[in-house]
Amino acid sequence: MTAPTPSLLVVSAHAGDFVWRAGGAIAAAAQRGERVTVVCLSYGERGESASQWLAGKSLDEIKAVRQSEAEAAAAALGADIEFLDLGDYPLVESQESVHRLVDVFRRSHPTEVLTHPLADPYNGDHPAAARMALQARVLAQAIGVANSDGSLPGRDDIIGAPPVFFFEPHQPEQCGFVPNVLLDITDAFDRKRAAMECLPAQKHMWEYYTHLAIRRGVQVKRNAGPNLGLPHETMGEAYMRYFPQVTGELR
Repeated sequence: MTAPTPSLLVVSAHAGDFVWRAGGAIAAAAQRGERVTVVCLSYGERGESASQWLAGKSLDEIKAVRQSEAEAAAAALGADIEFLDLGDYPLVESQESVHRLVDVFRRSHPTEVLTHPLADPYNGDHPAAARMALQARVLAQAIGVANSDGSLPGRDDIIGAPPVFFFEPHQPEQCGFVPNVLLDITDAFDRKRAAMECLPAQKHMWEYYTHLAIRRGVQVKRNAGPNLGLPHETMGEAYMRYFPQVTGELR
């Protein structure tokens, strides 16, 4: 059986989330030549654009700013990006939105999916995005489930069952986030930092996520075994796998 073409899908509640939480994984996948698709469910225009509101910009102007920033960040990481413009604060779940996500799953045929954890007491948009992503993942596998335009999918449109990884929330202890996957992003970190710097509306996050990568890098080395020769400057990201891993051997 031919292995599926590697394809990473990232479902992000807001326009900046994918950069802070998963920029290293995205850049590393792109460096390996994999296709990466980022879908932003909103621009983060209401809840995550305080500097733009304080500058007196209108809602449409803020959306345009955040879209431009996110497009530049995705380009820096090597990813394609699209926006569903569902609104934020709150991000409202609906079957229409889920079916639009089904379309994204069927277009991108992901072999891995990254999204938010299912709990976040500080930001309800994040678990809402995760719930819709998980529902869309299941529906996209069913040939009897129509696309958002009402048409039935063809046989080649149906996806498999890609593993889902939750990326690290801003306050993991409060979100039930217990990482069981540590990703070495050392070679990709410069691209992640460049992508972060494409988001000046949230400049206060740049150093936070740089230091987090350093701390997770220490854990990468600690858990990698003594003989891998990882560099002292190892950088890392943490993930929580949602479904069981299927494997022919333990390693």
